[in-house]
Amino acid sequence: MRRFWKEVEVQHEAGGWAIRLDDRPLRTPARAALLLPTEPLGQAVAEEWRSAGETVHPRAMPMTGLANAAIDRVEPERQAFAGGLARYGEADLACYRSDWPPDLVERQSNAWDPLLAWARRRFDVDFVTTSGMLHVPQPPATVDRLAHAVSALDAFRLAGLSPLVTIGGSLVAALAVLEKAMTPEEAWDAVSIDERWQLEQWGDDAEAVAALENRRSDFMAAARFLALLD
Repeated sequence: MRRFWKEVEVQHEAGGWAIRLDDRPLRTPARAALLLPTEPLGQAVAEEWRSAGETVHPRAMPMTGLANAAIDRVEPERQAFAGGLARYGEADLACYRSDWPPDLVERQSNAWDPLLAWARRRFDVDFVTTSGMLHVPQPPATVDRLAHAVSALDAFRLAGLSPLVTIGGSLVAALAVLEKAMTPEEAWDAVSIDERWQLEQWGDDAEAVAALENRRSDFMAAARFLALLD
């Protein structure tokens, strides 16, 4: 889409904060009204549209994209969407450890043990950890309580949580970011241990480094989206 507007305004309306491009209300791709639940998120979305060049690049508008997803994709099937995210709790990244080499084992332990300890306290659950990639079932109470925590979230928080879970592979780390038990930077360091270790061992591969940085950018954008909902 080419830029057609000059002015971008944020207006409070019934149901949330709306964005107007000149005299036109901003809508989602499905043509629903783009109403944001908080003014900070509204201002962040508006700034993306103010900063757009002559051609709009969706990847440069992560707040807008996540807001669109919340309204068009998540809200119509919120419980099904929540259920899909909750299933990551059945095989959380932090539960699957390497047994070699010692340096990687130590890094995983230092990052993931405190993360699981927080979740044990927060949700009154326990976790089964293993060395290797073979699936190990988690206690049913753990799966149920994590699923309950996810299902209680609104569409906007689910939309923001989704990239954290899918990019990092850890529902626990995503929930820790949501509840501010861990900073986004700490969470990223935890969920990207394996990839960063591989780069250290085999040297910097430009394509792999770029892919990891793109994942980090998307992860941080989702964390910012969640922070703007408070």
